[in-house]
Amino acid sequence: MSEKIIILEDISPIDLYGINDFKLELIKKRFPNLKVVARGEKIKAVGNQEELNQLEMVINILTSYFNRYGNLTENAIIQILGGTPNINGKLEKTDGDDVLVFGNNGLIIKARTENQRKIVESIAKNDMVFAIGPAGTGKTYTAVALAVRALKNREVKKIILTRPAVEAGENLGFLPGDLKEKLDPYLQPLYDALDDMIAPEKLTYYLENRVIQIAPLAFMRGRTLDNAFVILDEAQNATEGQLKMFLTRMGASAKFLITGDVTQIDLPKNQPSGLPQAMKLLNNVDGIAFIKLDGNDVIRHKLVKRIIEVYDKPMS
Repeated sequence: MSEKIIILEDISPIDLYGINDFKLELIKKRFPNLKVVARGEKIKAVGNQEELNQLEMVINILTSYFNRYGNLTENAIIQILGGTPNINGKLEKTDGDDVLVFGNNGLIIKARTENQRKIVESIAKNDMVFAIGPAGTGKTYTAVALAVRALKNREVKKIILTRPAVEAGENLGFLPGDLKEKLDPYLQPLYDALDDMIAPEKLTYYLENRVIQIAPLAFMRGRTLDNAFVILDEAQNATEGQLKMFLTRMGASAKFLITGDVTQIDLPKNQPSGLPQAMKLLNNVDGIAFIKLDGNDVIRHKLVKRIIEVYDKPMS
């Protein structure tokens, strides 16, 4: 048995413990094997060393959340701890570092399914990860959250987000506006994710100073992408040549996360997608991981999961 003393900093006991210690009780339920006693600004805990370290991590996360939003609600604590109480009144056990990003308006962004958690684990162990799965499985959102976390932790100097603008094709010139205005609709899902995770003023600064760069896939040619977290979204709409071009842009200190859905290829029939080819050729390359998501990872409306199941069934 080990003992750990945690001294509260940057948060008062009443803000962390709650009235009559009701918030503290939620935290204790997350660690049923620890003996936790709080006296003023000092928390004394006795138990397994690994769980003691997790408790300290959770306290630090809760403190950071309070300092950012000025409050620490019961719902926020439950989300950070990893779920609602089970039938025994205990919170499901999860690691204290499950939270990827504290987003805007108190939004807590974390991997919410088993395969999303595999993406998080894989990017920590590999420099290139493919996340393949149907619509609504959180591929893009999880990828952007990982990139934002890496930037905030100063693990990279910039984020580069790219997508093929396949629908534009020859009709691009007929769309109104300048080049950015023509292309922005194809990149909007990336903007949407960033809007959830970064304060508007900070996001504007990042975009204007190219700390965050969003561009069509064609704009990647000739570049070396280094000291960056790079996301290729909708990779199924990259041709074989385009995908090879993109993958070979990788600099020595970069993380690449490629997302795609092989069931929604929008390329002309005479242009095969590069994603199935890459999945076959790179499957056993050391340092590259493939995570496949399915209907169980859908986090949109419940009908989305049903729609995917119907479309996946063979036609009679």
